[in-house]
Amino acid sequence: MKNFLIFLMLCSIRVFGHTPVADSTSEIRGFCIAAPSVAEHQRFLTFIEKELVSRKVNTLILRVDWNYQFKSHPELRDEKALSGDQIKQIVRLCKANGIKLMPQINLLGHQSWAETVYNLLKVYPQFDETPHVKMPEKYVWPNADGLYCKSYCPLHPEVHKVVFELVDEIMEAFESKEFHAGMDEVFYIGDEKCPRCSGKDKAELYAGEVTVLRNHVAEKGGKLWIWGDRLLDGKTTGMGMWEASENNTFRAVDLIPKDVVICDWHYERSEPPAAYLAMKGFQVITCVWNKPAVALKQYDDYKSYKANVNPKLAGRYEGMMQTVWSGAGTFMNALDAMKTDLKKPDGQVACFTQLFDKINSDTK
Repeated sequence: MKNFLIFLMLCSIRVFGHTPVADSTSEIRGFCIAAPSVAEHQRFLTFIEKELVSRKVNTLILRVDWNYQFKSHPELRDEKALSGDQIKQIVRLCKANGIKLMPQINLLGHQSWAETVYNLLKVYPQFDETPHVKMPEKYVWPNADGLYCKSYCPLHPEVHKVVFELVDEIMEAFESKEFHAGMDEVFYIGDEKCPRCSGKDKAELYAGEVTVLRNHVAEKGGKLWIWGDRLLDGKTTGMGMWEASENNTFRAVDLIPKDVVICDWHYERSEPPAAYLAMKGFQVITCVWNKPAVALKQYDDYKSYKANVNPKLAGRYEGMMQTVWSGAGTFMNALDAMKTDLKKPDGQVACFTQLFDKINSDTK
């Protein structure tokens, strides 16, 4: 642990000097947002063309979850969900503009939010890691049950048949060889009351699920992406239980395949785990959200890391990604509003515009 802390301290030191111009043809300029609603679909196509293409975004991750008319499991569709034809319109537009399109379905964790259980556990309650934890009428945090979001049990004998069919179908619909499984903020894992998981090492359980998903995607020639917070020690680093792990999953960093792409998100300050994860052998994407000053510092640190390490490590810093944690319509509305009222920009929108302005300025 002592060596780990020293490493983090060294990584946080800014390296001064000339930073070479980034190679805009190879580095990821990513944008991650919820898939649009059916009503927002046409407007979202315009958003891609007018806003993402103009900013030279080259990777688009759409958080689909249940917002798709799945044929393999129609029982899991949202009541109003995007059709195959609507997805194909997005696919064609992205291809025409050189944007890599990738779907995300939240797997393992994030199977509920606030008072609502999401479709997988609603339809298949037997997959619930913590069926004894009942959803409240009015959600508050903190709470006696430690409920943030529900998880499915990674050792349930039937869960992967369903999950794999969903992954296969959405990757085919998106014509994508890459899939984002989410897997962030997993608080419920290895629950003491679970008949399958009780007493098992949480790091091994988490790593096992990552590996199972990675192997399935790899069998089809694909690559798995996940958020990186569960691979970081929240107690030793002081990063806490949200952007790092305080339930001992962090040792999974040494147990999962090295070809899993890690999306390293830190929204309150520019933390150094991208360097740590690169040292561990992973390809890493630095992810920003809603604080422009923090995002620009993260970009500066990303450039410094990439410019001042040896070529093998430098190649593991893959790029930057703007994340959006509101609906697509809400973000598009805020972007439109910013164009008429520059004094009151939404944090996500300000971060988005300032980050890509800076990246494009640096790569002219």
